[in-house]
Amino acid sequence: MKSFFKIFFASMLAIIITCVITGLIFFGIIVGLVSSAGDKPVIVKDNSILKITLDNEIVDRANDNPLQNFDFMSMTSTKKLGLYDILKDIKKAKTDDKIKGIYMELTNISAGAATVEEIRNALLSFKESGKFIISYSDYYSQKAYYLASAADKVYINPQGAIDFKGLSAELMFFKGTLEKLGVEPQIIRHGKFKSAIEPFILDKMSPANREQTITYMKSIWDNLVAGISESRQITVAELNNLADSMKIENATAALTYKMVDGLKYKDEIISELHTLSGVPEKDKLKFIGLANYTKVPEKKEGDKKGLAKHKIAIIYASGEINMGEGEDQKIGSDGLSKVIRKARLDSTIKAVVFRVNSPGGSALASEVIWREIVLTKQVKPVIVSMGDVAASGGYYIACPADVILADRNTITGSIGVFGVLWNGQKLLNEKLGVTVDRVTTNTHSDIGSVFRPMEDSERAIIQKSVEDIYDVFITHVAEGRNIEKAQVDSIGQGRVWSGVNAKEIKLIDEFGGIERAIEIAKEKANLDNCRIVELPHQKDPMQQIIQQLKGDSEESTIKQYLGFSYKYYKNLNELMNIKGVQARLPYFININ
Repeated sequence: MKSFFKIFFASMLAIIITCVITGLIFFGIIVGLVSSAGDKPVIVKDNSILKITLDNEIVDRANDNPLQNFDFMSMTSTKKLGLYDILKDIKKAKTDDKIKGIYMELTNISAGAATVEEIRNALLSFKESGKFIISYSDYYSQKAYYLASAADKVYINPQGAIDFKGLSAELMFFKGTLEKLGVEPQIIRHGKFKSAIEPFILDKMSPANREQTITYMKSIWDNLVAGISESRQITVAELNNLADSMKIENATAALTYKMVDGLKYKDEIISELHTLSGVPEKDKLKFIGLANYTKVPEKKEGDKKGLAKHKIAIIYASGEINMGEGEDQKIGSDGLSKVIRKARLDSTIKAVVFRVNSPGGSALASEVIWREIVLTKQVKPVIVSMGDVAASGGYYIACPADVILADRNTITGSIGVFGVLWNGQKLLNEKLGVTVDRVTTNTHSDIGSVFRPMEDSERAIIQKSVEDIYDVFITHVAEGRNIEKAQVDSIGQGRVWSGVNAKEIKLIDEFGGIERAIEIAKEKANLDNCRIVELPHQKDPMQQIIQQLKGDSEESTIKQYLGFSYKYYKNLNELMNIKGVQARLPYFININ
């Protein structure tokens, strides 16, 4: 027995020591990550080249948490890139004497078409400096090529390829699955174009949905082709012919049809960059990536010294809209309202740029946020900058602004509302043999129960609620945009529009990104010397790490397992968990 306890306690001690050592190592890794994520200034060497790869997902605002998207199996991080940081870096490099040019290695870009357009416009502005932009890749996706086409020279590996075939959108439908399961979606909606619920009740797109999808996709494609045409001096007709015939089958064809300027290997690109940057072949090229260049302090304009007292606040509204505090890439009505209210009451903030990148969500949550924007507009200018998507609830919260900007490729509109209740009675009774009995105190105490179908009288009540909310929605839009309510209704009905279409029907004021929105905010507030603050303030990295370690890791595990298909799971999960009347974009839009 003595021998047993000796072995037992020795083993326990070994386990404890191992856990302590592991914990110390883990703590050391965290401290190292936090330290590396600090804002220590980076020194740029003479004759440097800004290198842009855009390998990771691009969001409006990157999270400072070094453990965000950290893979403990490979001990690597796939940190998301912040669009505003990218735009600032390109603008900063334009006047940085130590930056000789930009070198881009682009393959697949994980961002929407509007985000890519904003970066491309920043590159076109950079070219005004006379500095070079060179793009190289073994393979260009359509978005990557569109961005690359802004370069002075576009090169490709002699055995490489360009994906150039036009846009496609695939929608997934679950009607058959739900019927086999015995689950009935009970739909209440307003608007013939409000197609968010179609995946549950149809097995293909309705004519109205197909019409709107064709319209905005053609608008986006026309804009992409027009940009390439202007940069590459190839007619729009010829580009469409190349896409239709799929003539860009290899790198040689890409060169033949002037899509690229040359077929080169990486060593030949390096040699050309040596010449362009003035660095001798015997010396190493001085590349600086976006992650490091972001930490380079910006030059002070003219004789201005110190921090400017007056500020313009960029308030980010990214993700689905729901009640509550919200989180990173998810909008909470309470949390965002507090941020807007604080900016309104801050006398040093002279204008607000409201960056909206949202497919919408809860109609009630959207109304709460809308009210705060209305109140803020009464005391200081509010300029909306739309990202890839600002539709339904996303448009709801944007419509009161003084000026609304969108990119030509932005998805917006979708002015309509709907509600979904689920009836799982058949699944329980016929498939599983489960029966449910109930006791209620009033006639409709169990309305919304998944264990029974909705009654006609209940449907009528909910339909009226949907109609009332839709009426409020179009009234807000009419007042915010200063157009007739009947006109809003005619372009509403849940219909989705591209930025180009939206400008034609007065849903937006002009084309432009976040930088243009800042310029307008300065003009409206009569500001010359000011600084930009980004809200909401991000938590301390260590605090974020502790919060993340305490939280549920289920989502990150599923995301890692499903990979590219995770977005479909996420969208279906969000729709299945809908509560209350919704003002949200119809389905998940994936344009390739």
